[in-house]
Amino acid sequence: MKKTSSIILFNQKQVRRFYDEKKELWYFSIIDVIEILTDASIPRRYWSDLKSKLKNEGSEVYEKIVQLKMTAPDGKQRKTDSFSTEDMLRVIQSIPSPKAEPFKLWLAKVGYERIEETEDPELAFDRAMKTYLQKGYSKEWINQRLKSIEVRKELTDEWQGRGMKEGLEYAILTDEITRAWADRSVKDYKKFKGLKKENLRDNMTNLELVLNMLAEASTTEISKKQKPKGLEENKKVAQRGGFAAKKARLEIEKQTGESVITAKNAKFLKGKQNPSLPNKSKK
Repeated sequence: MKKTSSIILFNQKQVRRFYDEKKELWYFSIIDVIEILTDASIPRRYWSDLKSKLKNEGSEVYEKIVQLKMTAPDGKQRKTDSFSTEDMLRVIQSIPSPKAEPFKLWLAKVGYERIEETEDPELAFDRAMKTYLQKGYSKEWINQRLKSIEVRKELTDEWQGRGMKEGLEYAILTDEITRAWADRSVKDYKKFKGLKKENLRDNMTNLELVLNMLAEASTTEISKKQKPKGLEENKKVAQRGGFAAKKARLEIEKQTGESVITAKNAKFLKGKQNPSLPNKSKK
């Protein structure tokens, strides 16, 4: 498992973490989080007691513990109990501490909002608009991004109707579309933009978003006409949909003399050009 280690600060205290590039997941040291949320004099003992409690209760989260080597205070690498972001939030709910309450309230609020959005999908778009504005994106870009969400939903509905399974099969088909129109896999595309767990579409320029939408919309229409069965037939449709957008991409590049696929990411989109990014947009 290839990992990238780093440290983040939370209330001026360090939390060790590892990034699993294969799974595209961050893992955090539970000892560090407990020390911050509880002010325990011996956080390791606190975690040992909590871990025993989770095990005795048959908690599913106990099975999600991952041991990773992290740098200890003495500078040595030692195995440390760690959790992914999702599982870490579940553990936090088991910590009876005033400092953990804001997290618990936030989780409850998110859960309530998801229920609301199920009953009224328009609320999801309104909240997405506010979130992107708060992050500093332009209204022009946000409109394109929200449209891309609509196009994506139509595509996944079509895949669902063709018997494709959400998760792995959706990811495989998405990769086929991306390879076809952008000449690179989703993983390679994200790497080119300097991304890890971040959403690729949130780091696309307007033009990249438009072409990605064209690829997905084309795939949806072709699928409706050809009615593919099974993963292999759906992969071929995905490739055809992506290739339709590739034709448009190549023509744009011919007319502009520049590559549509760019290393620009969200920092650039929000008006904060990252000086460390290489200038790879020229052909």
